[in-house]
Amino acid sequence: MPDTVNVLLIGGGGREHAIASALSRSPRLGRLYVTHPENPGLAALGTPVDVPVNIREIYRLVQFCEHKQIGLVVIGPEDPLAEGYADKLAAAGRLVFGPNREGAQIESDKAWAKQLMRGAAIPTAESRTFTDAQAAIAYLESREHAPVVKAAGLAKGKGVFVPATIAEAIDAVKRIMIAKEFGEAGRKVLLEERLTGPEVSVLAIVDGRTIMLLPPAQDHKRLLDGDKGPNTGGMGVYCPANVLTDAQMERVERDVLVPAVDAMRRDGIDYKGVLYAGLMLTPSGPKVLEFNCRFGDPECQAILPRLKADLLEIMLAACKGELDACDVAWDSSPACCVVLASEGYPEKPRAGAVITGIDKAQAMPGVHVFHAGTKLNAKGEIVTAGGRVLSVTALGDTLAQARERAYAACAAIEFPGKVMRTDIALAASRA
Repeated sequence: MPDTVNVLLIGGGGREHAIASALSRSPRLGRLYVTHPENPGLAALGTPVDVPVNIREIYRLVQFCEHKQIGLVVIGPEDPLAEGYADKLAAAGRLVFGPNREGAQIESDKAWAKQLMRGAAIPTAESRTFTDAQAAIAYLESREHAPVVKAAGLAKGKGVFVPATIAEAIDAVKRIMIAKEFGEAGRKVLLEERLTGPEVSVLAIVDGRTIMLLPPAQDHKRLLDGDKGPNTGGMGVYCPANVLTDAQMERVERDVLVPAVDAMRRDGIDYKGVLYAGLMLTPSGPKVLEFNCRFGDPECQAILPRLKADLLEIMLAACKGELDACDVAWDSSPACCVVLASEGYPEKPRAGAVITGIDKAQAMPGVHVFHAGTKLNAKGEIVTAGGRVLSVTALGDTLAQARERAYAACAAIEFPGKVMRTDIALAASRA
């Protein structure tokens, strides 16, 4: 690997903007190429890729990597990982940060992940998997209490239902398997025991054997204050999460992450990239709600601004199986990230609304604004172009100060129909 490394970053959301921002701080970064230059944040940091980016024409991206002498490919979202981009783009002299298609099953197939967890004795909720809607409905009709209903495939964080009644659970199964609201993600459905307790996200960078734990974060999934309204991809997050003790963190590493990596290695999967465990802290200890095969969004936007080490060096070490020789340091300042969403999110977000005040927000102390669903219109104005529009992150001496700074920055940013929660990290900052 040369002294400077050209990097290809795949993905176009707030997570990828946060990754690009961290990579741009590395003295070893040569040229950064981005697949989604329509995102103004990514366009400001990288050079656009000038070939199609889809699995059917992956050979075009392979040729691009060869022509531009790409030394590292970083795959941000779950979809290209599940489609096998890592398998196709890896080559002699070119590393890929992100698991191969087999490893990505830990997110893309919840039924496969459940089987892996059972085999590795990883604590998780009991569940049943169904491929037939009528069989799932018949099972529900035999139950006294409604379970959690999950589409087994990739559904952008929206294929999970927590029904209050059996009737609502049956309706969720019909939406997933019969109406096919989530497409191919709903070919299988999981009916899962309902757990209780606070949720927390624990992410780790993995090199196939070594695990580098990242600071825990707590996401806020529901659209509205007080954890009400529909599930979303995430409306805000804070880091580090104070709901998880050091002892519990050690338990998560020992009982969840290590067994998962070992189980995949026994199955011949050399997992390299991010392994994300979504956990519930139940009265009997942490249990896995789901695994993801990439950085969380918006967790990434709260975690990476606190990283004081070189992200490019860490990713290279993970790809080469050398994480054990890698040093990592974190800013002691807590981070609070608030997501600004479009009117109508998550069902039918409004696009095209002009956004103002981003520069003003970014000039505030400790503030980082990451572009997610934005683009430039014909007049050169930044406008909304997706459900989650911006991730506004702030660091502070305390979580309360980080939260205050984040919301002050959010107040400076305006666009018609702006949606945000007002209680991100509120309980944690009081604690």
